[in-house]
Amino acid sequence: MFPQTPQFEAALKILRALQSAGYEAYLAGGCVRDLLLGRAPHDYDVATSATPDVVLKLFPRTFAVGAHFGVVLVATCGGADAADAAKNGSQDEATEVATFRSDGAYSDGRHPDAVRYTSSAEEDVLRRDFTINGLLLDPLQGKADLRAAVIDHVGGIADLDAGIVRAIGRPELRFEEDHLRMLRGVRFAARFGFALEPGTAAAIRSLASRTAAVSRERVRDELTKMLTEGHARRAFELLDETGLLAEVLPEVARMKGVAQPPQFHPEGDVWAHTLLLLEQLQPDCPMTLAWGALLHDVGKPPTFRQAPDRIRFDGHVEVGVAIAAEICRRFRFSNDETHQTLALIENHMRFMDAQRMKASTLKRFFRLEGFDQHLALHRMDCLAGSGHLDNWEFMRERYLATPAEAVRPRPLITGRELIAAGYVPGAKFKEMLHMVEDAQLEGTIATPDEALQLVRERFEQQ
Repeated sequence: MFPQTPQFEAALKILRALQSAGYEAYLAGGCVRDLLLGRAPHDYDVATSATPDVVLKLFPRTFAVGAHFGVVLVATCGGADAADAAKNGSQDEATEVATFRSDGAYSDGRHPDAVRYTSSAEEDVLRRDFTINGLLLDPLQGKADLRAAVIDHVGGIADLDAGIVRAIGRPELRFEEDHLRMLRGVRFAARFGFALEPGTAAAIRSLASRTAAVSRERVRDELTKMLTEGHARRAFELLDETGLLAEVLPEVARMKGVAQPPQFHPEGDVWAHTLLLLEQLQPDCPMTLAWGALLHDVGKPPTFRQAPDRIRFDGHVEVGVAIAAEICRRFRFSNDETHQTLALIENHMRFMDAQRMKASTLKRFFRLEGFDQHLALHRMDCLAGSGHLDNWEFMRERYLATPAEAVRPRPLITGRELIAAGYVPGAKFKEMLHMVEDAQLEGTIATPDEALQLVRERFEQQ
């Protein structure tokens, strides 16, 4: 009935210790939801009537990651200590143990101003976000039926059965407490294929602008999860329906209604095209590929032009890179994440010239970091538009058939050889070496002597 994993066994060990000491203790939140849905939980959280000081004394290896809010990390396995587990996010090493509590007001839209510990599990559950996340489970009861071991104070099982994401209590109050919950509700609905309960959806629409107060990093992380959990299209449709998209990504919301030339894009406007790309994103895909798919045409709305012959988007790639760079900055992407996301946008139109590229140009194209992501984006782009995969197939075959040493061959000559041949160091050196590498990649020269001869033919000695 229960998974036999190190994480589950660690949580079970904690439950036994707490209950043996006379305290209530349950598995709580997302892990219970996932078990009921037949999914493997990513981690296990424990809720208990024991206060943090009791938890800290009861277990030898602990780390008070959020003791102010009643949260203690308990390490029960070998390896890194609890502090390292907390820092590295190692769920194999540590389990989050939270004391039953009742929260005060949330002035900052994220944290309660005051926390009051309680001995009531029901009171603790009533402060949580959604009914499907408000379930408790005691796996030590020895009941054969998983559902019989669940304690449900909020109707979460009924909502799981009905496929509904419903806020606990008054949705406006839940979202005022933590504005990020609105984005989380959308993500849960998309992930599980559930519907937002009408009152919950209405509250999100009325409070969507409050997401402006949420740290951009937290918003980024929620959006990235939406993009990489395998249900990106539905997530972004829900973001649009609830008004959240215009608040967190207005640049993407502007894609709606921007027409495209039907001969190249029979699927419809830029928004429809982008949704078709998002639909193709696989679970656990690289986050840069996911963001590249979302933003690859973000430059089209501001460059839309109805020319005499057809709709055009002159310079949309360059404009898109600039807009995406601002989005990456706003959401505080790392330098590497920004570089790869922008590279995907910058190069996504180059595939149009694939079969006309010189061998040297093609091989330099292959040198792009994460070229498999460029291939993947182009394939999705084609399938979301014309459906023609000729250039993708050509590039993929060439890429797989070209050995790494042919893509990045060892230089035939360097500046040292040019100096020895009598050339004075200067700006021309770069042009000379680039010309030599071009010829090498084209296969017209293969030795240092041939390289120097080519330089002598094209450049006079100074």
